[in-house]
Amino acid sequence: MRTILRQPGLRYIFLANIISMLGSGMNSTAITWFVLQRTHNEIALGKLVVLSTLPGLLMLPFTGVIIDREDRRHLVMLLDAARAIVVLAVAILALHGQAQIWQLYLMNMFVAAGFWMFWPTITALIQELTPEQEFVHANTFLLAGVQGGWLIAGSIVGFVYDKIGLSGVLFIDFATYLLSFSCYLFVRRGKHVVKPHDSGTPKPDGLVSRYFHELREGLDYVRGKPYIMLLGAAWALFLGAMLTQGVITAPLSERILHSGAIGYGWLNAGWGIGAFLSALYAPQVIRRAGSRHSVGSSMALLAVCLFALPFSRWLAIAVLIYAVMGSARGVGGISISSTMMEVVPKHFMGRVQNTFFFAGTLLQMLVGYAVGVVAHKIALAIGFYTIGVMYALAALFAMWPVAPPEKHSEPEPVATEGSFPLEMGAAPARGESVPANPEHDSERA
Repeated sequence: MRTILRQPGLRYIFLANIISMLGSGMNSTAITWFVLQRTHNEIALGKLVVLSTLPGLLMLPFTGVIIDREDRRHLVMLLDAARAIVVLAVAILALHGQAQIWQLYLMNMFVAAGFWMFWPTITALIQELTPEQEFVHANTFLLAGVQGGWLIAGSIVGFVYDKIGLSGVLFIDFATYLLSFSCYLFVRRGKHVVKPHDSGTPKPDGLVSRYFHELREGLDYVRGKPYIMLLGAAWALFLGAMLTQGVITAPLSERILHSGAIGYGWLNAGWGIGAFLSALYAPQVIRRAGSRHSVGSSMALLAVCLFALPFSRWLAIAVLIYAVMGSARGVGGISISSTMMEVVPKHFMGRVQNTFFFAGTLLQMLVGYAVGVVAHKIALAIGFYTIGVMYALAALFAMWPVAPPEKHSEPEPVATEGSFPLEMGAAPARGESVPANPEHDSERA
């Protein structure tokens, strides 16, 4: 881990994610609790999930190609700036007592759209900056930053929401976006784009034709790799289930545990603590058990916990179960992301991730609303069981006996805007960039 922290770019990325997730976690928790308190209806939470999913379904088919074409740092900065503006607008409305449910739904849609493009982009950026042998540790740091911020946020909101209100939470979220944007300014300089290897296949002229050509390339790559297909299916189920949990966590605190906002804060804290602490032992677990067994065991443990939660009548027991779930989420998530980084070439990473993020988004939209309906009209326990089945299927796909592909070992050059053609000389080593102008660099030095 010290090796990872010696790289300034990765240090700033991890710091930015801690700050960003602090605000995003507070935003998500506050919005969920606000909607539940206004409506007292789990179906409203299901609608919140569905509406936050629709932008992802529209964007993901296009954004994978963009992520593989453009500078990933610039994309992340653009996403942070756009979400900050949207959150600020709603924060001002909430401050004046004019925030309506439909406005929160709309804000959630825009923020979710940024989320669905942000995570494939930041994962691809980390893959680009990290030495191949350090992928597990880089993902561990990313998870620690994300869950560290989420832990603080989820815990804080339950205790301060009544004092600062929705507007206070949203202003904090806006400030964290500004700080995160500032951190990305220092990750590196200039424009850097991953240059794919020449496959010998002629590319069509025209933006639209070239887009569909590159999109088909990504889909053909996934179809030709059964191991990646199965692991990606587990990833999609994992994402869909994890994001749908927001529909049932707040009702668990209100209807079963009778703990209100404070209990909701403790449940989020339990999840965050488990996920954050998993960063201490996830690399050792993955190294000893292997990526396949790490993912499968983690998903199976999550399934067991979801089936047990409706029977947790005391807050302490529920918080303990959420801590176990957070730990399993940490190990499983790190293992999936690291394995994808190892076996998927850099210039395919955006498209491959978006393929499975699209599937996860579709699952979240369909299952999220269905869970809200059955939890409100039939029984809250059925909502827990539904999500538990999704985790169980993820475990099955992850453990399916298929030989993994060989890890990609050929260095993939990162071109800097204005650089000399890479074919004129030897390709730079992994992570290196070609200087845009040697004379200019000498003058700057």
